Amino acid sequence: MDPLSQFLAGPRARAAFALRMVMDPPFAIEVRDEAALTVIIPVRGQAWIVPDHAAPQPLGPGQAATVRGPGPYRVADTADRAPTVVIDPGGSCRTPDGEHLETTMAHGARSWGNSAEGETVMLIGTYQSEAAVGALVTSALPPLAVFTEQETDPALLGLLERELTTAGPGQGIALDRILDLLLLDLVRAWTRRSGTSLPSWVAGAGDPVVSQALVLLHEQPAEPWTVAELARRVHVSRATLAARFRAAVGQPPVAYLTTWRLALAADRLVDSTATTATIAAEVGYSSAFTFSTAFTRSYGASPTAYRRAAHVRHPRNPPGSRGPTSP
Repeated sequence: MDPLSQFLAGPRARAAFALRMVMDPPFAIEVRDEAALTVIIPVRGQAWIVPDHAAPQPLGPGQAATVRGPGPYRVADTADRAPTVVIDPGGSCRTPDGEHLETTMAHGARSWGNSAEGETVMLIGTYQSEAAVGALVTSALPPLAVFTEQETDPALLGLLERELTTAGPGQGIALDRILDLLLLDLVRAWTRRSGTSLPSWVAGAGDPVVSQALVLLHEQPAEPWTVAELARRVHVSRATLAARFRAAVGQPPVAYLTTWRLALAADRLVDSTATTATIAAEVGYSSAFTFSTAFTRSYGASPTAYRRAAHVRHPRNPPGSRGPTSP
């Protein structure tokens, strides 16, 4: 299973928030929710996406944008508009002066804004999880990516809008699946762009030998892989695999495997209650101590500290009343 499939199959694909945002100018929403990834789709009117340290980008109907966290950004009617609403971690929303707006700006379960029928309507999908498998996937995207009408699928955009505006049984599950498909489509669109710098797990797919090796590493991370065994399984010499893997992926097979194992482990730490020893064994480490040492070296925190920090920043079950991004 490649990293994108792993991301979409994991618990985060069942924890995305989705809503329809309806605004009349003037508006400027300062988003500080520290979410891993947000998808923004204008349905009516125009808006600007203003990252904290990058050039503002206009966005119109038929387009889409992805914003990688955890840095703040603004969604506004003009690029220079000062914030009128602030969204904090956990989804709570307020004025810059601290007045809470969760109730006053709600227009039903999945509609939110300063007007019931606004001039600007946007569909928002937010993946809160900061699990590292998601980070591997979103490394395929820049901090802000804007997609043209030719790069977006109108059928998927229409399906998302319909599901957000028509309540029915199983709506939450349906929205999660639609968002998954939309994210998959947008990541693919970005990797097809000419001159795009591809992440290692995408770039390696262009070499059939390396692609086979990546499949084995992705699907069997706990195996005691060596370069020699991996080469035997893909029917080339050790030297050939080592050279082609480094040329395509940018690092040796064992180094890539370590990155993948630790990413899977970080994902499990955030989205499960399994012990460190259990997770270590699941991803191919012979002892919890060895795993903890490798994880701390890579992530700058012990597995326990990483799990605690992730749950503090993004509680697994935030209250439904706590803001515009709650389902």
